[in-house]
Amino acid sequence: MSLPAALEKRLRLPLIAAPMFLVSGPALVTAACRAGTIGSFPTANCRTVEELDAWLAGMTDDLKRAADESGRAPAPLCPNLIVHRSNPRVPDDLAAVLRHKAEMVITSVGSPEPVMKPLKDAGCLVLADVASVRHAEKAVAAGVDGLVLLTAGAGGQTGWVNPFAFVRAVRKFWDGIVVMAGGMADGQAIAAARALGCDLAYMGTKFIATRESLAKDGYKQMLVDSRLDDVLLTRAFTGLETNMLRPSIAAAGLDPDNLPVRGAIDISKDINAAERDKRSKEPDAKRWKDIWSAGHSVSGVDDVPSAAELVARTAAEYDAAVQSMQRV
Repeated sequence: MSLPAALEKRLRLPLIAAPMFLVSGPALVTAACRAGTIGSFPTANCRTVEELDAWLAGMTDDLKRAADESGRAPAPLCPNLIVHRSNPRVPDDLAAVLRHKAEMVITSVGSPEPVMKPLKDAGCLVLADVASVRHAEKAVAAGVDGLVLLTAGAGGQTGWVNPFAFVRAVRKFWDGIVVMAGGMADGQAIAAARALGCDLAYMGTKFIATRESLAKDGYKQMLVDSRLDDVLLTRAFTGLETNMLRPSIAAAGLDPDNLPVRGAIDISKDINAAERDKRSKEPDAKRWKDIWSAGHSVSGVDDVPSAAELVARTAAEYDAAVQSMQRV
């Protein structure tokens, strides 16, 4: 495995609480870090760069207090920079991340190359979301430290590749950090990812259904009530292949089997505060606010625990799975 030893010692689980648009906020991130998993969030969840500065300052202070109280460093927080060319905030968000000395960063929806030099000069560990072997090769050439493999089971922006094939194909040319994203329903799945050759796993859907997440109560309950067959792959809402919940689409008055295909990706419309305010006043605002994503692990969501309870439960499952494999 290729995780830095100093980082591995801070983890209760080899896990990242995945960055989730409009869901991952300071309470969820710091709760995950305190529990011993890497807590991440999209910088685009903040309406302005000033808000991002406040989030980062508050989370950094919270985790410092946690370290002082416990005598043990919590897992690091990890901002997610959406580096698509249509995102006008990339330079300002990057500057904020650098000001607050983030230890880790995830880049997504584009090449990490434009942000690599300042991040690496600051000593930051950089992971890049990739959905194909070609994307992985380009990210490696750009100088990343790790690859987040978006497999077919990932919620939100997803991939199309089988996780077993994807990991083994990437490991043929890459000995750096590998993270599996998609289908992480429990500790057994994380242990399987490690056995396959991954260093870390992404878990998103189950963290949406925690008490600290920014998701609406109705969203959390829908995750509890849903199963794998309720997940629909579509380009209708973001322009990217995205796994969405059929019941939420139907509740918004749309036919899940008859959806339009959104055109070009324009991140600026999704992160712009004025645009969000405008949408909130539109008659069909429900289409933007109440159509929800989920990954293939939705069948594993049975309740709405705290993030700490979820991590403890998952850690027990992981430890049992590792012990079971060692006996074979």
